[in-house]
Amino acid sequence: MKIMKSYFFLLLIMMFLSIDSTAQTTSYPKVLTVALDGSGNYKTIQSAIDAVRAYSPEHITINIKNGVYHEKIVVPAWVTNVSFVGESKEGTIIVNGDYSGKFMNADTVADKTKFGTFNSYTMYVHGNDISVKNITISNNAGRVGQAVALHVDGDRFEMENCNLLGNQDTLLTANDTARQYFVNCYIEGTTDFIFGNATAVFQNCTLKSLVESFITAASTTQQQQFGYVFQHCKLIADSSVKRTYLGRPWRAYAKVVFMDCEMDRNIRPEGWHNWGKAENEATAFYAEFNNTGAGANTEKRVAWSHVLSKNEAKQYTIENIFKGWKPAYGQGNITAK
Repeated sequence: MKIMKSYFFLLLIMMFLSIDSTAQTTSYPKVLTVALDGSGNYKTIQSAIDAVRAYSPEHITINIKNGVYHEKIVVPAWVTNVSFVGESKEGTIIVNGDYSGKFMNADTVADKTKFGTFNSYTMYVHGNDISVKNITISNNAGRVGQAVALHVDGDRFEMENCNLLGNQDTLLTANDTARQYFVNCYIEGTTDFIFGNATAVFQNCTLKSLVESFITAASTTQQQQFGYVFQHCKLIADSSVKRTYLGRPWRAYAKVVFMDCEMDRNIRPEGWHNWGKAENEATAFYAEFNNTGAGANTEKRVAWSHVLSKNEAKQYTIENIFKGWKPAYGQGNITAK
């Protein structure tokens, strides 16, 4: 009997040692590939995200082959330190068509739950240290109201060489503690198509207005030193568009600055709008510096907007704006002229 007990005790020890050894040697791939034709590790982007180790201590790259991915994508808070890299900007497309007011379960008569602005996204990034490159993200719902293509809550978010396509509310830069960086991107929309309260820098981006409305709707908080900073961007419009505002304050302390940008003739002479609240004029900070083009003349701008001096413009560096974080993509600092 004692021999049998000793045998079982020894067997249990060996089993625990085996489990511990297996746990210690578990490896997670650093590169995943998504391909619609099944030639990669996964056929959908979301399934690749779901396979990523939570709070990975190592950087993970998800390569996405060309194709049209009809998905509603969520990068949760525990998925961090990941790069999404498309095979090509024009060929790697993520598309969805949810919008505010759309029924979530159209086939279920009893369920009257509807989407709102904040969950109408095609792609939602909640995790920190996420980067996206060479991808088109589209909300193709049409002109039916708020319909977000990209919703970013995460800190230290980077996007390079991407297209963001939509109409109203194309890009939501959320979270007043988040730092977000967009470089060499094309962003189009109708009303308030860049909106939110993150601190965000846009460098060498093209912003296209599809109707006569507002480009930005920042909701910067009073505590933030910077809101939206556009540097060396091009502001263009559909051929039918004649008069476009640079922005209006979604919240009272909105901050938006355009620097060294090229503005087409569609930009209205007054430039900015107070969203129908005169009190916003005392709190919002809207400024310009050294812009060019037919829409850049500041002589007829609203009296409560600003033109930065050269010394003030020099404060708008990546180091000052992002405070301790320097994006890996793009050119980093673009010094004001």
